[in-house]
Amino acid sequence: MIIEPPLVRGLIAAQFPHWADLPVKAAGATGTANAIYRLGADKAVRLPRTEGSAADVATEHRWLPLLASRLPFPVPLPLAQGVPDEAFPRPWSVCTWLHGANPIPGDGSSVSELLAADLAELVLALRRIDPADAPPAYRSEPLASRDTETTEALAALGGVLDRASATAAWHEALAAEPFTGRPVWVHGDLQPGNVLVAGGRLTAVIDFGCTGLADPAVDLIAAWYLLTSGARETFRTAVAADDATWRRGRGWALSIALMELAHYRETNPVMARIAAHVIAEILTDHSRTRVRPPSSP
Repeated sequence: MIIEPPLVRGLIAAQFPHWADLPVKAAGATGTANAIYRLGADKAVRLPRTEGSAADVATEHRWLPLLASRLPFPVPLPLAQGVPDEAFPRPWSVCTWLHGANPIPGDGSSVSELLAADLAELVLALRRIDPADAPPAYRSEPLASRDTETTEALAALGGVLDRASATAAWHEALAAEPFTGRPVWVHGDLQPGNVLVAGGRLTAVIDFGCTGLADPAVDLIAAWYLLTSGARETFRTAVAADDATWRRGRGWALSIALMELAHYRETNPVMARIAAHVIAEILTDHSRTRVRPPSSP
């Protein structure tokens, strides 16, 4: 379904006429889950692109006010929930507009130790939130359960990347001690399109469609999606990630990036570039840290 400003204006006029005079402006076209439009100066309209992302609307309206009260960085606050109609067949939402820009992998934000510290503060704050009654995160499954899909993505990317190195990095992640503790709150998708930055600092966190309870390693994907090597170490120290958790986090980032690159390289160049960058960062890390067998006497 093509989502354009006239559709958004019509939805607002029909369901929230008190906002009908506010200007509507597209906020970018890279999102795969939602089309985002700015409404006036301080509101955003989020229209799900798929049935899966439509199911996130109720979750975000239920949990974002709670998370906002407990997190050290701004998150979108729901203002109104639209209902399906003849013009648009899915639930949708109006929320607060947050200022900042999506970071570009490898830019100045990625090397900022201040951003690394901010991300660690966010992750630790999420972990401290009471998990009572919280839903499972979108990525709440054990890392090992992704082996088949990840291996299929690796097979589809022959000739696109160093498949032998990527396979070795994936197998190393699978060999990490599995998570057996109590799941914690995670954002679940700390990627460039889901955070806002300014001046090398985190200004807001957006799109909580993947949020819920999971292995804390899931949010460590931020280390490879949002940071480069030096800042990555700052982040790891701040979140106190042990070796097993760090390896699972790297495995999560690798699995997600491989699937994204396999899926989007012909259809979404922005997502494909981000995924390729993440894979390159992971393979560089892996080559530096892998354990080499001892030499023969």
